[in-house]
Amino acid sequence: MASKLKIKDLSQRIRILMVDDHKVVRQGLRMFIEQRPDMLVVGEAGNCNEALSLAGREQPDIILLELDLSGNSSLNFLEELISASGGARVIVLTGVRDPDAHFQAVRLGALGVIMKDQSADMLLRAIERVHAGEAWLDHKMTASVIAQFSRSRRFNDEAAKIDSLTVREREIVTVVSEGLKNRQIAERLFISEATVRNHLTTILSKLGLSDRFELAIYSYRHGLADPPRQQSC
Repeated sequence: MASKLKIKDLSQRIRILMVDDHKVVRQGLRMFIEQRPDMLVVGEAGNCNEALSLAGREQPDIILLELDLSGNSSLNFLEELISASGGARVIVLTGVRDPDAHFQAVRLGALGVIMKDQSADMLLRAIERVHAGEAWLDHKMTASVIAQFSRSRRFNDEAAKIDSLTVREREIVTVVSEGLKNRQIAERLFISEATVRNHLTTILSKLGLSDRFELAIYSYRHGLADPPRQQSC
């Protein structure tokens, strides 16, 4: 596709590194991309080592990265690739339809994900947008990534709450989950009932819970205590 853009200074071109283990794919993409006078392919890599070496030497603006490199996941070196390139913006260009892998790629620093069955014009638009500092995800993928980040954030929030519990408070959570009353808890832990009540108030506040029943369910769900086993006949 011929472009109306006229770039006199080669330094103004968007410099692109392609990482894909299929040479014919790389060659086809190079031919298409370099029809654009504002884009230049500065290297092609077929594996991790080649990618890191070229990224370090060429310092590209954009890296087009396949997730599956001869059976090896490029997620394993994505952060290192971004670092070696001096902060290149990564677009995952892949045939792998795995929302979890796409989410991981974004979490590790990729700014775009585009499937190989998308049109070539779509790829060019993705390169332009990501080079300009925008993210490139389709609507379905955006919703999935947001949901994943939301779940991850909620998990991290709960982990922070749990980490705020003291050793004694964790002990009390465990015995409460066994169904023990305050007097029984006090006897087992050699503390007063008033101290048990104070600890319970603090625990419920820290975890954002209302009562002992919610605390028991919470403790089973988050591995703070083992749920009661069903009695066999």
